[in-house]
Amino acid sequence: MSAAVFVDSNVLVYARQANEPVKQPLAAQWLERLWREQLGRTSVQVLSETYVTLTRKINPALAAADAWGYVSTLFAWDPQPVDAAVARRARDIEQRYHLSWWDSLIVSAAQLQNCAMLLSEDMQDGALFGSVTVRSPFTLGISEAPAAYAAVPDVTRPHRPRGRPRRAGA
Repeated sequence: MSAAVFVDSNVLVYARQANEPVKQPLAAQWLERLWREQLGRTSVQVLSETYVTLTRKINPALAAADAWGYVSTLFAWDPQPVDAAVARRARDIEQRYHLSWWDSLIVSAAQLQNCAMLLSEDMQDGALFGSVTVRSPFTLGISEAPAAYAAVPDVTRPHRPRGRPRRAGA
């Protein structure tokens, strides 16, 4: 794998849930690989969701200090802040693909970090949003070579080309 991979909060949470005997080891293996290859990416939004889920929404909940310790290690991935650039792009994504606002922010952050893949079970597996392909870490095996997901620079042109279209034979 050579392209950056954006990780959604559900994957980060499953990696810490011992009461998920199927999903926990798969999520943990993905994170281990991303740490080893230094390809993991995320956002401040995702880290916030992860902290809240681990401390308030799962049973048994993690102690706040333990959850914060886990989340703070992910600062090493230089999480994408939610800023004006993320919000503007998210609005375009929301309108174009009809995603929820929160999913649009995640796709936007993944695009701005030049991620080729977004690991999430909350979006349709295989969906393509510009240069980012969504894959579920629970259907895409860790041993499968995701070499097809190469980082493609996102070239966004603010205006359509001018002039007449060129003829095929010209």
